[in-house]
Amino acid sequence: MKDAIEFVSLFSGCGGLDLGLHQAGFRSVYANEHDARVVPTYRKNFPDTPVTQQDIRTLDASTFPAARGIVGSPPCQSWSAAGAQRGASDPRGQLFFLYCDIIAARRPEFFIAENVAGMLEGKKAEAFQYLVGQLQHCGYHVSYDLVDCADYGVPQNRKRVFLVGLRSDMYESPFEFPLPVAERATLASAIGDLPSATPVGRRIETCSAVPNHEYGTGGWSSHFMSRQRVRSWDEPSYTIPATGRHIPLHPSANKMVPAGKDKFVFDESTPVPYRRLSVRECARIQTFPDDFLFEYDNVDSGYLMVGNAVPVLMGKVIGEALAVRLAAGK
Repeated sequence: MKDAIEFVSLFSGCGGLDLGLHQAGFRSVYANEHDARVVPTYRKNFPDTPVTQQDIRTLDASTFPAARGIVGSPPCQSWSAAGAQRGASDPRGQLFFLYCDIIAARRPEFFIAENVAGMLEGKKAEAFQYLVGQLQHCGYHVSYDLVDCADYGVPQNRKRVFLVGLRSDMYESPFEFPLPVAERATLASAIGDLPSATPVGRRIETCSAVPNHEYGTGGWSSHFMSRQRVRSWDEPSYTIPATGRHIPLHPSANKMVPAGKDKFVFDESTPVPYRRLSVRECARIQTFPDDFLFEYDNVDSGYLMVGNAVPVLMGKVIGEALAVRLAAGK
């Protein structure tokens, strides 16, 4: 891609953020992802990007190719309100600080990071502010914002923290996040045209004519049944998670019915049976195009890589705003 803005991608996942940046005129010149289940998908969809599968703690940042930026989404479990909430005290939470150490060592012109809203909550907020302060001390204007991706055209309520840094010796002011769009996308606009999906067990045995258009079967946990899990066609989806057992239900079924405190049941009068969204439906909701193909041999791995991804459209929205800022210079 001629005149593309080059970046190094860390904690790349299957490449949602990277694809959005590519669509905005950027190009990944190197990527690293530790999870062996995810790397084949990145390689398949980014054939021109060298990819390594390595624990980032063993990487030598001095060997990264030259690039104007570094982007990444360090693991979020330790910062999530839904997890153990250990934050920086958990080895996975510390990977965010390692990411910042790499930025300080390489001194890219810009960086982008993404993580869960839990980073701004409770005691974890203190660690987050320390992290921001360290990046500022290293010579960066640091901008961050808690955004609901639904406000930017993603057909899903998904609150995430985005950080964008610009080197303060190259830019006089910080990056400004773009304003939300006027209209929200819905499940109808995202998945309404898809044909019926294929039910499968944990392992993939059959496939639909639409790639990755299969959904996991199996029971429903008490935790899953403690909340409403059906959104209507005219609403955005619930957040797409990375675990198959918590995937939202298809909007063709009736809303679930309250049956007590923290308990819902399925409506017996529903016109169609309840089922989980398929991997492709989740990918559509995460704004992946249909020609982005996911490689997996069991459906849980498919849900994992889709649910952990940054919505492609969010990468594009931030990338387009950043490209304008970089082109403007100081």
